[in-house]
Amino acid sequence: MTSNLTGIEIPDGLRLHTENTSHILLSANEAFLNPVQEFNRDMSVACIRVWSEELNKSKEERWKKKSRQAAAGPTQAPRSSEYKPYKFVILEALSATGLRSIRYAKEIPLVRYVIANDLSPAAVEAMKRNIAINDLGTGSESDPTRQKVQVNEGDACSLMYHHREDKRRVDVVDLDPYGTAAPFIDAAVQCVNDGGLLCVTCTDLSVLATTNYPEKCFSNYGGVPLKAEYCHESALRLVLHAISTSASRYGRVIEPLLSLSIDFYVRIFVRIRTSPIEVKKLLNKNSIFYICTTCQSHYEQPLGKVVAKTNETSGNTNYTFKTQAGPLVADKCPQCDSNLHVAGPMWSGPLHDPDFVGKVISHVEENKSLYGTFSRMRGMLTVAKEELPNHFYFTPSKVASFFHCETPSLDDVASALLNAGHSVSRSHACPGSLKTDASHSQLHDIYRSWIKIHPVKFENIPEGSPARRLLAKENITEANFARHPATISTLETIKLVRYQENPKNWGPGKRAVTKTENPDLKRKRSAEVLEEPAAKH
Repeated sequence: MTSNLTGIEIPDGLRLHTENTSHILLSANEAFLNPVQEFNRDMSVACIRVWSEELNKSKEERWKKKSRQAAAGPTQAPRSSEYKPYKFVILEALSATGLRSIRYAKEIPLVRYVIANDLSPAAVEAMKRNIAINDLGTGSESDPTRQKVQVNEGDACSLMYHHREDKRRVDVVDLDPYGTAAPFIDAAVQCVNDGGLLCVTCTDLSVLATTNYPEKCFSNYGGVPLKAEYCHESALRLVLHAISTSASRYGRVIEPLLSLSIDFYVRIFVRIRTSPIEVKKLLNKNSIFYICTTCQSHYEQPLGKVVAKTNETSGNTNYTFKTQAGPLVADKCPQCDSNLHVAGPMWSGPLHDPDFVGKVISHVEENKSLYGTFSRMRGMLTVAKEELPNHFYFTPSKVASFFHCETPSLDDVASALLNAGHSVSRSHACPGSLKTDASHSQLHDIYRSWIKIHPVKFENIPEGSPARRLLAKENITEANFARHPATISTLETIKLVRYQENPKNWGPGKRAVTKTENPDLKRKRSAEVLEEPAAKH
């Protein structure tokens, strides 16, 4: 046994891992930790902390309102004469080493306690040891002393279903499994308090972001993936669709606060609310998309439409829900006459809440010393805040390849779009990408205008090819490539790490395997999707 500068005794066969203010002891086979996921954990701490502060602020405002009403008339006053900050409960369903739960307990001031659960007995023992060395104590969920981190050994879904009654619900549920979170979503959306937060990680991007396993994607997420350069955004939308449809069965809706495609996984933060009328409106927030197999143009087919009529006398709004007319396009792409393939249904609403993201950015900048990945956090959050809510992004080089032409710069394309009156932004999911509210035909007009200045070699383009068909179309408008004052590089006055290169030892790690694994655990793991190895804390 050895000790280090922290004064923690390190038993033989174990090593000490430190992240921010938290320490854990690791062995080869007890539980899994991926150091690359520090960014995920930092982002989770920041988002949950900002969410909790906003929730506490709203509860304090309601308390003050009741106090004023009680003072003005015969209204029941609040029980306490002084407002007490709202302490909330986090349930981490798949805790492994417990590092994430430990960080939540130590770094988020308003946490009442964290329930850290795992099915593996070895992982539970590792958690108890790690909680002890961080001076957080141990305990179980039934422990009346309500220790800061409570350890539970058992099935994650059983634990969450146990908390689905109103009086048992928790405020935050964190799902960070090895692979897909799909088996846990139904239980998770039921055990979150009204207005609570659900945090979901999925690492099976070989299912979500490719068309290699469309049957697996459909069985897990209820939608079919697409094959295009914007597949990582569609992965986010497929997961949001799965969460939304699960929640809607129980009269609950999701409000995406932040949805990120990061390295080899997606990380999503959604607020869960109970609202039957908003559930009905989900009809036009989920769509099927038709994707061109050549030029990657996409065409949205909403599943339905909502018609709102406001009564001028009462001011009340009545909603009528109707089916959507279709099909929206012919059997060939209108741009290049290539085949289309079907993707979805998937979430077609916004991915982020800019107001919430802005508050997270402010928090991170004010507490940069608390986050080891501060630079990357600020950069990615800034891009997410500025990102347009429109579907899908493109890169100038990819579109240029459809025309077999020289690639215009990011600023050239952005300036042409801005000069034509369109909006542009980056996408957090891909370096060098752009989002715009321009149509595909308007974007292609810009490239045809570019080709007039930078001609292509037609002799290298086969007759009858999709590129020939794109080039043969007549422009409706001519592009203006004069540098626009609001173009991408002009607005970036602050140097940010928007897109980070893959760090050392990047990628998913090997799952921990114990020699005496119980049969229930083996059966559960054999049912998981492991096409894409996952990162677990």
